[in-house]
Amino acid sequence: MTRCFAASAMTLAAVPLAAASIDGFSPQRLSDIDKAISSDAFEGRGPATPAEPKVIDYIAQQFQAAGAQPGGDMVNGQRSWFQSVPLLRSEIAGTPSLSLNENGTVVPLRQGGDMAVLAPLNGAKQVDINNAPLVFVGYGVAAPERNWDDFKGQDVHGKILVLLINDPDFEGGEGDFGGKAMTYYGRWTYKFEEAARRGAAGVIIVHETAPASYGWGVVQNSNTIPQFDIVRDNPAAEHSSLESWIQRPLAVQLFQRSGLDFEQAKAAARRRDFQPIPLKATLSAHYAANTNVVTSHNVVGLLPGKTYPDETIIYSAHWDHLGIGTPDARGDRIYNGAIDNGTGIAQLIEQARVFAHGPRPDRSIVFLAVTGEEKGLLGSKYYAAHPLYPIGKTVGVLNVDVMNVWGKEKDFTIRGTAKLGLLDDLIAQGKLQGRYYTPDPHPETGGFYRSDHFSFAQQGVPAISFTPGLDLVNGGTAAGEAHTEDYNKNHYHQPSDEWSPNWDLSGMAEDSELLHQLGLHLANSREWPNWSPDSEFRAARDRSAVERGGPATSLPAPAPKKGERG
Repeated sequence: MTRCFAASAMTLAAVPLAAASIDGFSPQRLSDIDKAISSDAFEGRGPATPAEPKVIDYIAQQFQAAGAQPGGDMVNGQRSWFQSVPLLRSEIAGTPSLSLNENGTVVPLRQGGDMAVLAPLNGAKQVDINNAPLVFVGYGVAAPERNWDDFKGQDVHGKILVLLINDPDFEGGEGDFGGKAMTYYGRWTYKFEEAARRGAAGVIIVHETAPASYGWGVVQNSNTIPQFDIVRDNPAAEHSSLESWIQRPLAVQLFQRSGLDFEQAKAAARRRDFQPIPLKATLSAHYAANTNVVTSHNVVGLLPGKTYPDETIIYSAHWDHLGIGTPDARGDRIYNGAIDNGTGIAQLIEQARVFAHGPRPDRSIVFLAVTGEEKGLLGSKYYAAHPLYPIGKTVGVLNVDVMNVWGKEKDFTIRGTAKLGLLDDLIAQGKLQGRYYTPDPHPETGGFYRSDHFSFAQQGVPAISFTPGLDLVNGGTAAGEAHTEDYNKNHYHQPSDEWSPNWDLSGMAEDSELLHQLGLHLANSREWPNWSPDSEFRAARDRSAVERGGPATSLPAPAPKKGERG
């Protein structure tokens, strides 16, 4: 059956399109949508929770009111507003029993305090690990194309891998992994995947704030709640029995009791000749897990193109957040996610409205609100593997994950340092606004791999995650950096990420207009953007060229008009 909109879903009073708007984008409407979707009524937007129907029905209602058509799964011969996303859900039952035996000293571990253990996603309903040996494997990287192997042929079956977050270049800023800019090898997702491929019993990632780019509170809040994965034929091939993090002081103690210096071991791990180091320690872990398959949903709006309806430009943003979790110092348990990513959803709904009220473009526009980003990009990963519209004829993806609420910016950026024609087009459109592009100021955070555009990039689709700049009109870069640092330290993935009437969304409206003009340019052109020749995603894009009727081409971006600022 087609889902019906829940009676409890909120609606917004009609706001004239031109009211308090910037080129059609209304800061007031953006604020109203964010206020609604990040309210306590939506319970932190946890996927596959009782709140999900309210959330997705609200988004679908807003798409419909904006003028979009349903663009999701076919139901009874018609498109619905939703794409079903089957997920494996796993939750630790009760309090896990965790302990280290450090060279004869037994150390009990507190879940969420000393250690953050994820609920198992390998299909197991019971985890019983008894004195599994620990081995330090540096950064846990096997990268033959970089002549790098942290394992050196050592058999790690049945062992617990202790490893570092980020990649070997982070500390020194230069080397085989692109310097400070994090590669995918630095992401925790890669490290879990590699451990499973090698048959390890488990993984312990040592948390340090700088290389992780977030504090322990983020690890605690994100990993001690129910976990999700897309449904897999062989989940044990992708996940070990134990996937976990520990705080740095515990790691220092662990190494000391093995007769090792933690900092010296880290330094050794930065060298190509690093050898795995057995620790004089074992780990025991016992806990049950409640697992089941649940269905979450992407919400999909569509504006069919008038000339090439089978060619699509996708605007995407994730609707989910962390739901209800550990209370903060105020006792607040609802993780509202007003900035992350209520702002992105507000922009997505406004894009649908502005496109629907303008001339219909030649190519189709898809508005994709995805689930499960906070659980590992699951909704976008599912769409990219089960596309509603052909991947090879997807012109590009314009993703937004966290927008600016502090006023207008002179600049803009994207997550990561990828080179692609889509970025050239964005820079050209930005110049028409009198703004300039700044490369990702913090590539060491691995932002490219932390948002939903990455799922499409892996399939070869040119994809960017637009990010606000830091050079604010009022206050400059110092103010932008201060706002960002405050948000990351005090609000990111915390209950205090709440809507505020004091925000200035004029910059968010201007950013939305920039993304609109980029999508409009792509939708009315015959351009097929591509990745740079040396990109790891170029081959997949080129393989799909046959779907587009010939070899992929990357046409030059439009130049600023004469007399306009460049």
